[in-house]
Amino acid sequence: MNTKEEIAEWFKGLQNRICAAIETADGGGKFSTEEWERSEGGGGVTRILQNGNLIEKGGVNFSAVHGKLPENISAALKLPVSDFFATGVSIVIHPHNPHVPIIHMNVRYFETLPNNSLSFGEGRGEASSWFGGGIDLTPHYVNEDDAKYFHAALKQTCDKFDKDYYPKFKKWADDYFFITHRNETRGVGGIFFDRLAEDAHHSKENLFEFVKAVGETFAPVYTELMKRNSGKPFTEKEKHWQLIRRGRYVEFNLVYDKGTKFGLDTNGRIESILMSLPAMASWQYNHIPEAGSAEEATLKMLRKGVVWA
Repeated sequence: MNTKEEIAEWFKGLQNRICAAIETADGGGKFSTEEWERSEGGGGVTRILQNGNLIEKGGVNFSAVHGKLPENISAALKLPVSDFFATGVSIVIHPHNPHVPIIHMNVRYFETLPNNSLSFGEGRGEASSWFGGGIDLTPHYVNEDDAKYFHAALKQTCDKFDKDYYPKFKKWADDYFFITHRNETRGVGGIFFDRLAEDAHHSKENLFEFVKAVGETFAPVYTELMKRNSGKPFTEKEKHWQLIRRGRYVEFNLVYDKGTKFGLDTNGRIESILMSLPAMASWQYNHIPEAGSAEEATLKMLRKGVVWA
């Protein structure tokens, strides 16, 4: 049985491996490292790369926090007020080149314990635990070959564990990464899952292996997309469109993202929570792409249910 300490340690190693891969692909940028502590319990490591050769701003966060679960979160999760432990890695990468997509990944573990029974390493108390996470891709310009490559990689990872995972989690991503007030998806989706708990078909160990496989899919897939697209030339018009699409990304993260809300509601470190936001974005009033343009074609692809794999 994997303990919460073992799970947290693996996530911390994943952070290091992903940062190393991104630095190599960028060819110049280096992640800064900042360790932080949460007054209510636990802490984390925030790693940020800014103004690299290919990446304008990228963050790879690790956290392992614990303490009393706030009443509003207990109510939202439909759980009794209890102690909790949460750990995971969260990533968002914003590239310089508008032909390189934004990417996000989060893999996490959450555990609750009865009041006054939080004990690390001793296993006291009756725990309720689950895994969550996912990966999604947000191109400024939808490239169908890249979207198919991305989804094929995710499907391959999912199929190793359960043939039902990819179609189920792909639909979940389409529904979750949807900007309701814009009536458009944030990008071309990916997979999203939450509250995966052991049952008659999947042990906790099996679920952890799945989450690990998802985490290890990130670096090779995204560095390949960087390699494919980072050398493409771009115009000022395309750069402006990138800033507008980043604005949509900001809107989703501040209005709908559950991870952002959880971090704020548990008194998380604000700089780490908002590291997902781009360095620059734009909100041009009532911007409507030209008919027949690449920008219009991208908007038409930002919908649920597109079959990519």
